[in-house]
This record gives sequence, C-alpha cells and structure tokens, in this order.
Amino acid sequence: MQNLVCWSLIIQAAFGAVLTPRNATIACNNSPDLCSRAYSNITQLGAHDSPFLNNASAANSITFGDAGNQNVNSVAQLTAGVRLLTAQVHNNNGAWHLCHTSCSLLDAGTLSAWLSTIKTWMDNNPNDVVTILLVNSDDASAEDLNAEFEAANITSYGYQPPSTTTALATWPTLQEMISNNTRLVTFVADLDPSTNTVAPYLLDEFTFVFENPYNVTSLSNFSCVADRPPAVFEQTATAIASRRLPLVNHFLDENEGLGIDIPDTANITTTNGQTGVGSLGAAASDCSAAYGKAPAFLLVDFFDEGSAISVVNSLNGISTTAVGQTQPSVTTTSKSGASRISDFGLVTYGWLGVLSVAWLTHQF
Repeated sequence: MQNLVCWSLIIQAAFGAVLTPRNATIACNNSPDLCSRAYSNITQLGAHDSPFLNNASAANSITFGDAGNQNVNSVAQLTAGVRLLTAQVHNNNGAWHLCHTSCSLLDAGTLSAWLSTIKTWMDNNPNDVVTILLVNSDDASAEDLNAEFEAANITSYGYQPPSTTTALATWPTLQEMISNNTRLVTFVADLDPSTNTVAPYLLDEFTFVFENPYNVTSLSNFSCVADRPPAVFEQTATAIASRRLPLVNHFLDENEGLGIDIPDTANITTTNGQTGVGSLGAAASDCSAAYGKAPAFLLVDFFDEGSAISVVNSLNGISTTAVGQTQPSVTTTSKSGASRISDFGLVTYGWLGVLSVAWLTHQF
C-alpha cells in the first residue's frame, strides 16, 4: 500500500512538472523584470491629456480636432504600454466632465464613464499597475471625485499610502501592489490632503510629485529644472531631496497667435524621438543625469508617433524583455490646426470667442 502511495505521488509530481513550465514568469507592466522593482524605481510613459483625441474617431461633443493631444483612446494607450493617463476635470453644469481647457472647446464626457473604461481594462489585465493624474480645474472636492470613482466601481483598486501628507521614502514594488490588488495610483492637482477624509486613495499630486516646465514652443527649450510645486521652483536638488517623484513634461506646442498654443504635430516624431535636439531620448538622458535617477514619468503628446515606447523600455532596461505592448493601428495627427482654430473661433464665437479661448488655454 505504501508503495502505491509513493508511486502515485511520483506520477502526480511528474505530470505537474510537464504541465507547469519550469521557467514560468509573470510580466508586471509588460516585463517580468519590473515585478521586483519599487513603483518609484520605474519609468512610466504618460499620455498627456489622454482622453482628448484629435482624429475622426473622437467622440467629442464639439468637433475641434486640434484641441486633442492623442490619436487613440485611453484603452488603446494602456494596451500599447502607456501606464500614466492624465486628464482635466471640469464642472459642466453640475456634472464632472473631462474637458480640454473648457467644455465649450472639447468635452470628452463624464469622469465616471472614462474611469469605467479604465476599470474594465484593469479587470482584464490583473498584472498591471496604472497611474492617473487629474488636473482639478474647477476645484472638485474629494467627495465629488470619490463619487465619480464609486460610480465607476474602481475604488477597490486604489492604492492608499501610509501617509497622504508627506512624500514616501519607500514605495511598494509592483508585485506587492499587484498581489494586494491596489494597482491604481491616483494623483490630483490639486487636492488638499488635510481636508480629504473620505478618499485616501486620492493623492495630492504635488505632495508626491514634482514637474519640470511645460508650454514649450521650441525644441531647444526643454528643461529638467523643477518648476512645480512652488516650494521647489527652480530648486531641483531640493525637489529630489524631498523624495517627490520626477515627472518630465515633454510635449511641444505651436503658437498660433493671440496667445493660442496647439500641439506641434509637424515636429512630433522629433519630439518623441530617441536622439537629437528636443528629442524624448535626449530629455530622458539629461533629466536622469540631473536627478541622479531616471524620471518616474515621461509625459508626451501622440505617444504612438516616434519612439516613446522604446525610450521608456530602454530607461527601464527591458528592451529585450518587454511583452504585450500592442501598438494601435490608427496614427494620424492633424496638420491643419491654425485654420481650424481660427474658423471655429470666428464662426462660432467671433473675435471675443477667440480671445476667450486664448485666455483659457494659458490657464493650463
């Protein structure tokens, strides 16, 4: 009888070895090499103004293509390997919408609807950690934002740090966040942590993050110098010492006059390129040297044009181990922005409308 039991165990073990690959690995954020790395020790590619699209597939309430900063929607961005999604939140007649500068300019729908699409993607991709950065344009309260997250049924994914009032000395690894199923990090600019008693997963951005300058209109003017929050303005060493995570804005604008800036699509492959003046690769290298470590986030327009994914894979050291980064099939940026902005402003609102859009544009 003992011999039979022994043989049974041996056979089960043998079948188990056949059925379970000896070198089975799990990819965290598209690579098994990232699983053991801390959240603060990886670089995430970010889609600037993620829900705001400039092509014909955009489901915006007003056709104003050149207000958009991406070619494909947020789900397609995540599928391609983007892990930071940014958006602007506005109060649109009492409802919280994702609007570009103004809801009269470009309205991408409600915050809760957008979050629902992200939640579905996360449900289907259980080994991925996602970051959201919301620009709190109309001062939504923690209660307001929490209601939107609850409506999307996504709050259970929210990562809650030990403290919401100070930057973290140590972030968990991706695997720890995945194992705990707290795979969504949400930053809000701004949200006073001292008044946020209902949603500790909603983190004030500038408590945890610092940014370099944005609104750049020349390829030679990108800078790694700390710009925000005001406490670290032009004090990069102080920003690093504060343990804030570095976010590098790297998107180029084109000035159309009257203070109106739109994404510079003519230079997009250079801006998102690996080498050359004004390239993402050069910025990543320069900022890594300035910070003493790779940036935590690289934020770009039209991520699918140029080499943004490759630059981030290289920074993370996963150029040969990255898996599951499915590039979108649609890649068409607009090249006729100036005329459409002028036509929209003049026909719809007259010169007063153009000036209003110009003023609003410079608020972000």
